[in-house]
Amino acid sequence: MSLIERDQKNLWHPYTQHKTAALPIAIKKGKGALLWDENDKEYIDAIASWWVNPFGHSNIEIANAIYAQLTTLEHVLFGGFTHEPAIFLGEKLLEILPKNQQKLFFSDNGSTAVEVAIKVALQYFFNKGEKRTTLIAFENAFHGDTFAAMAASGISFYTQAFQGMFIDVVRIPVPVNGHEQASFDALQEVIKNNNCAAFIFEPLVLGAAGMVMYAPETLDCLLQICQENNVLTIADEVMTGFGKTGKTFACDYLIQKPDMMCLSKALTGGTIPMAITTFTNTIYDAFYDDDINKALFHGHTFTANPTGCAAALASLSLLQTPEMQDNISRVNTSHLRFQKHIESHPKVSTTRVLGVIFALEIKTETTASYYGTLRNTLYDFFIENGVILRPVGNIVYILPPYVISDAQLQKVYEVVEKALEIV
Repeated sequence: MSLIERDQKNLWHPYTQHKTAALPIAIKKGKGALLWDENDKEYIDAIASWWVNPFGHSNIEIANAIYAQLTTLEHVLFGGFTHEPAIFLGEKLLEILPKNQQKLFFSDNGSTAVEVAIKVALQYFFNKGEKRTTLIAFENAFHGDTFAAMAASGISFYTQAFQGMFIDVVRIPVPVNGHEQASFDALQEVIKNNNCAAFIFEPLVLGAAGMVMYAPETLDCLLQICQENNVLTIADEVMTGFGKTGKTFACDYLIQKPDMMCLSKALTGGTIPMAITTFTNTIYDAFYDDDINKALFHGHTFTANPTGCAAALASLSLLQTPEMQDNISRVNTSHLRFQKHIESHPKVSTTRVLGVIFALEIKTETTASYYGTLRNTLYDFFIENGVILRPVGNIVYILPPYVISDAQLQKVYEVVEKALEIV
């Protein structure tokens, strides 16, 4: 029996309607930017497996760090205990995070990193004797699948089964080029008419919305409005963090800094699930009290798992090497070159590039469904040609591992250009 047949007997895949979806591809190994299936077909992983593998598959440096930690201390509870990998990781992260970030809280994935931030925002005001129950978020944002994170997300088919069950969220337009003022006005109106606790945002790039991009200057203005009105700010850097925008964090492009940041995905180089939510001392101080009820009662079994911390430390070391920084610059230069080549194509509506992220929008007569026919046609074409890309409706994006070779990247571009001939 094949791996796929065995899979179909027992497994339920994410974001999948199993009655209509194609069978999954059984991957047996990976190296660098490449994956191989059980029939030895080779694929270029051009989205770093949902943006988590910037240093490539089967990275030996991260693997060695994990092995060394497993043979020393694989796990210990974090309630009432601590350990050097967590302490060291905190110290290393605080060296590269915005300087106002001073406290770290561990969890296990991007959704829970966001969940922690939202709970902290609401409890922050509760601890201060204020009742603030409203969150502000961008239209078409995506922040995760746990309940508060899902409430903050604006992609309806992810959330429509749960309408009426969420915390209060008011959405504002994304301040894309030419529409900045509408976003500023909407934010001020929301703050004026609601008991707003926090504004949560994906800095500079809305990933699941199709790599929608906006300028740092406009985000600075939004943050300043929040700060002037004592509304907390939460930067969801789960996707953008650790080099993808060309800087270590997208918030590094900003003058204003958020009160909280959510980190995951590339944190451990795609090896072990781990997430971190970071805070200013002002946030932390609202929970530091003789009253036990003001503590943050949140956690899970694998909080600050030592093995995950070891993987994260190895990932941070790799990110900071001159070679990896050169790789990020090389991919960006290549994207810009391809953008110049493809942007005038008659079937291309717009293109955009930031760091290692490239996106193009295909011209369509009607709005393309997120998981519609066009998306499926493109996805199947890419897979047939040995490239893993997951279009968002009519938007094709590339977000490869930093270690992808020039030849591999060129093949991805060629396959994307050929795909325009079939739509």
